[in-house]
Amino acid sequence: MKITFRYRLLASYILLIAVPLLVLGALFYRTSLKIITEQAQKNVYEIVKKNNEVMDTKLRIVDQNSMSLFLDKDLFRIFSQLDPANQVELFAADRQVTAVLGKTFSQNQDIYAYQLWTSYFTFGQTLPQGDPVQSDIYDLARQAGGKLVWIPTYDFVSMFNQPYLQDGNLEFRYLFSATRVLDFTYLSNTKLEKMAAGVERPVLAISFKSEVLKSLYEDSIPGSSRYMVLDPQDKVVASSEPGAVAQTYKEAWLDELQQEKSGARRMTLDGKAVIVCFDRSEVTGWMSVVWIPEAGLVSSFVPVIRASITVMAVVMGIVALILAFFIAGKITKPIKRLLSAMRSVGEGDFQTRVDVVSNDEFGILTQRFNRMNDRIHLLVTENYETKLKEKEAEIQALNMQMHPHFLYNTLNVMNWTAIENDQQELSKMLVCLSNMLHYTSRKTWGAVPLSEEMNWMNNYFYIMSIRFEDKFTVEYDMDPRLFEYDVPRLLFQPFVENAILHGFDQTDSGGIIGIRGWINGRTRHYEVADNGSGMSQATVNAILHQKASSVGIKNTIDRIQMTYGGEYGISIFSSPGKGTKVAITLPL
Repeated sequence: MKITFRYRLLASYILLIAVPLLVLGALFYRTSLKIITEQAQKNVYEIVKKNNEVMDTKLRIVDQNSMSLFLDKDLFRIFSQLDPANQVELFAADRQVTAVLGKTFSQNQDIYAYQLWTSYFTFGQTLPQGDPVQSDIYDLARQAGGKLVWIPTYDFVSMFNQPYLQDGNLEFRYLFSATRVLDFTYLSNTKLEKMAAGVERPVLAISFKSEVLKSLYEDSIPGSSRYMVLDPQDKVVASSEPGAVAQTYKEAWLDELQQEKSGARRMTLDGKAVIVCFDRSEVTGWMSVVWIPEAGLVSSFVPVIRASITVMAVVMGIVALILAFFIAGKITKPIKRLLSAMRSVGEGDFQTRVDVVSNDEFGILTQRFNRMNDRIHLLVTENYETKLKEKEAEIQALNMQMHPHFLYNTLNVMNWTAIENDQQELSKMLVCLSNMLHYTSRKTWGAVPLSEEMNWMNNYFYIMSIRFEDKFTVEYDMDPRLFEYDVPRLLFQPFVENAILHGFDQTDSGGIIGIRGWINGRTRHYEVADNGSGMSQATVNAILHQKASSVGIKNTIDRIQMTYGGEYGISIFSSPGKGTKVAITLPL
């Protein structure tokens, strides 16, 4: 029985190389993975617990320092005697309060800002917080009385309602804070003095950058690990994924961990086996979670596996090369011929053929390649011709729909003008209409110079201005470079018609239609804007996506996309009472 090439190749390489390497590799991999996984689980868990202990120690120091302020003599005197209505006293008190807070907290490099908030003034370091007493931080401090409250990482812009900072590059964009109400007391001789009942107790706010926790974990856990610090409501305090900070992270496996205080377990996340270690802070109640792929742990054992397999591969490779010498000729020649033919086909030469010189698998493969090449050539030719005809027919059909649509509206306007104006302006209007009909009745509907399109629009605006008297005016702002390029015929007509007939239907005067054009990079931009009544988003969606709405606009969109491609087209921005803006994008 004749042994085919495929069986010879598979038998030699499987027996000589594949089977031994697979068996030994599997044994080494399983053994190393088990040992490393168990040890790594212990190490990572100890790292997580140690990080939590370090974090708790730092936060306890902050708690103790803040408690010392309750008995501060200077703060007691300042807030007991301060007149909130006296600006001079406020600024003098701010300097003194800042000095006391600096003496208490400035040595702690983890603290970013320390302040005292009252309803009438913010003492301490200055941040663009607006009125901080309107924030959730202030409310939580008041609700907790004198107890220290830890606020998980938040977006500074959202917390203090400062939208003008939204696009700024803020170093304090994400902070977490500790806050408490300070009810000062003072021990005078043997008597404990308390602040008067009518004096407002300030709120202490101590803020930390989220990078404090980030540096703590990234410097201590393996590089392939991921970490996350969550509060009991699953809000992310810190994470190896920057976009997750200050967001709510809901996952079923995290819900299981939230029920426990500390531990380590093996899980499958996103289809990968991972080790998960977690521990809860005794100060804040936040849970630190670290998970590391088991596959990444094998990297430290790879040198041992590589050395062992290399020795075996060298020995078996020598034997394999001796056998491969005898079959090399049968492998290289047909493969080279096929590769050369495939390269020619890849460059578009579908006439390439390969001679069939054997009856084995390579001979069959060569025959199939030749048949496939013939079929591809035929399909490409047929598909190209079919698509070309379909596109030409569709563009022609869409263009033909434009004639009755705008002619009906224009003639209707002329009829009303003749009735209302006693035919005094009819001569001028007929001249304009004649120019318009000549422009739109051309046999070809290809692109036209922008100057011709603008001339047509001027005729159209004249007729409409006579019909609607002084209801609207037109303003142009067109980059002169745009006149070097052609545009689809009647590009602006459907949009200015909608502005006049619908946007200004409730307006007697003062309507403005602005037509602008500019070039940005390799793209032309045109804009048709009005200050009319506008429309709802539902109406905009209907115009853009429903065939029954605004035939003229829908056809204009289709003509642009079929002529220039799907990345170009039209966008409509409008809202009731605020006018409408139509943005058109075309390539250079």
